[in-house]
Amino acid sequence: MTAFSIKTFAIAMALGAFAAPASAQTAATPWELKSDMGYAYDKDGKTFSYKMGTSNAGELLKGAKKVPKGTLFFIGHNGQLYMRSGSYLESDGKFKFGPDQ
Repeated sequence: MTAFSIKTFAIAMALGAFAAPASAQTAATPWELKSDMGYAYDKDGKTFSYKMGTSNAGELLKGAKKVPKGTLFFIGHNGQLYMRSGSYLESDGKFKFGPDQ
């Protein structure tokens, strides 16, 4: 398998989170990531998932970076994937950028 970075993995996961249609604001739900799977967002904006093995785990981690806690991923109106570090929740725990804002 071709190695890809953890950042790419995280970006791909973000796509899954925003693939559902928008609706009234509801409680956030956690992503269901699996340790034996890799997720990719390719140069054409397509998403893929890969069954991973452990024989080349060292190569996979070369150049990989941890995603900082407090990072929000989202798709802009132009279809581009973005990430934003910093506050995305109001003081009452509601999503700062929800449909009522």
